[in-house]
Amino acid sequence: MKFKHVPVLLNETINSLNIKEDGIYVDCTLGGGGHSFEILKRLSDKGRLIGIDEDTSAINATRERLNEFKNITYVHNNFYYIDEILEELKIDKVDGILMDLGVSSYQLDESERGFSYMKDAPLDMRMNRDSSLSAYEVINNYSEENLYNVIRDYGEENFSKRIAKFIVAEREKAPIQTTLQLVDIIRNAIPARFQKEGHPAKRTFQAIRIEVNGELKILNKAVEDSVKRLNTGGRISIITFHSLEDRIIKTKFKKLENPCTCPPDFPLCVCGKKPIVKIINKKPIIPTKEEKEKNSRSKSSKLRTAEKI
Repeated sequence: MKFKHVPVLLNETINSLNIKEDGIYVDCTLGGGGHSFEILKRLSDKGRLIGIDEDTSAINATRERLNEFKNITYVHNNFYYIDEILEELKIDKVDGILMDLGVSSYQLDESERGFSYMKDAPLDMRMNRDSSLSAYEVINNYSEENLYNVIRDYGEENFSKRIAKFIVAEREKAPIQTTLQLVDIIRNAIPARFQKEGHPAKRTFQAIRIEVNGELKILNKAVEDSVKRLNTGGRISIITFHSLEDRIIKTKFKKLENPCTCPPDFPLCVCGKKPIVKIINKKPIIPTKEEKEKNSRSKSSKLRTAEKI
């Protein structure tokens, strides 16, 4: 299958980075290279882009797609290690960093990856295929309480307790092997009258994917390390796709903009902690009506940008 990824909020994201033609930029989630392509178009021969992805399929396909550009460095790793990656590349500071936290269209469409609740596939959901933890391990080996916590916390699913109970009951008969097996279990766990809006498995699949890939655990450290690596005036732009991610980014940006730890009733700041960034848009940028109609996967996306000061 040809690697494809329809980049969401493309123009808005590129504009938010305020790209300098001789700057150094990092695409932390290379994916299909949609955002990277637009960044590279705006760079001169003196500019440079670092493309990071933990999915070798993404890197291999995007390397081929972007073969006309000579000023891109590909890194097979997780952006959690952005500090170490830049250290190894002997890069001290950069001018812009992009994180697109969505699953690529290719990963959703490639049935064997197990990300989609619309196609039958082995329970996998690993971004990095070298990782040992898969969706199969989570579904078949986690305790009922742990399953409940994962589905509740990462999926914000109202029926997380029933879903966990139904999963455990079903796997006692035989291991749960495929995505559509899991979908059927979820459908049976959620009362029919609550299945009218959206796919009933969406929240559970999101929760399991987040658990398998440690997505939320990665964010706080990655954002802090990224901001440290920005030049003054450099920007970090982050696209999120669900409320948990967006809440983390919103909170982190606010803390970096106002790190003061003095009690609210203090007339003056005495802790000495100065603002590190300024938030560019107080409210997140969301897709236009036209983009949502053309690309349904963009509907929940939000873009937040902060500038190093």
